[in-house]
Amino acid sequence: MKAEFESRVQGKTLVVKIKGDLIGDESGPQLVGIVSDGLEEGIRSCIVDLSAVRYISSSGIGVLITILTKVRNADGEVYLTSPSEHVKKLLIITKLNNIFTVYDSLEEALSQSS
Repeated sequence: MKAEFESRVQGKTLVVKIKGDLIGDESGPQLVGIVSDGLEEGIRSCIVDLSAVRYISSSGIGVLITILTKVRNADGEVYLTSPSEHVKKLLIITKLNNIFTVYDSLEEALSQSS
């Protein structure tokens, strides 16, 4: 299942909910584009809601790292929220849990990012 995105801005935070599989096909550049547009509009924190993501490939991980790099270069931060058990394990195996701040819920991330 191809990834779909829902994005909204809350205060100075861009919230992007990903649904489906993040495999970095054409959805990768689309996601990076959403974040780049947000940065141009002055957004400095980005929350990526992973609650509806079943699977992330190595390309999908690359997309997340690209987003993190872009946002940090703009003195911002990226937060991941609500990963499934499978995605959580992947974050631990790849040590991305040390690079990203991961929250169990979107509400928790919003309270930290604002």
